[in-house]
Amino acid sequence: MRLTVNRGISIVLIGIAVVYLVMAFQLPEYAFVPVDSDLVPKLLGASLLVLGVCFFFAKDTDTEEQKQKRTIPKTELWMLLAVMGLILVFITFLEVIGFVIMTALFIFVCSRLLGYQKWLVNALTSIVFSIGVYWLFNYGLAIRLPAGILPF
Repeated sequence: MRLTVNRGISIVLIGIAVVYLVMAFQLPEYAFVPVDSDLVPKLLGASLLVLGVCFFFAKDTDTEEQKQKRTIPKTELWMLLAVMGLILVFITFLEVIGFVIMTALFIFVCSRLLGYQKWLVNALTSIVFSIGVYWLFNYGLAIRLPAGILPF
């Protein structure tokens, strides 16, 4: 069995999934909540593990066209680094500012950075999505997300 790029990536993903699942199974359980806080991390870890295994056994031929696709142009590299920077800013200020504001800002700025031009649609989508996810987690699943500076 030959180790291709896809198989190498899948081995890394399987390793990350195993470590993530071990950490997810160490989360504390709460007695009086309908959906425990460890459900989503366990589902994500199991999904990553299954997809990593599927990726390992997927048929792959390493052609010249695929090798050329793996080279990232400098403009896209800067875009990728900017999105990673936005993710770090999001993680850093999530607890302080709150989920709704940080998620709306992240979606708005990230989609503008990636080239989406319609300001109003972008703003409405980012606000409605972040409020909807906040409401779903806090009131539908009883999983508390950081409110931050907002009064709710």
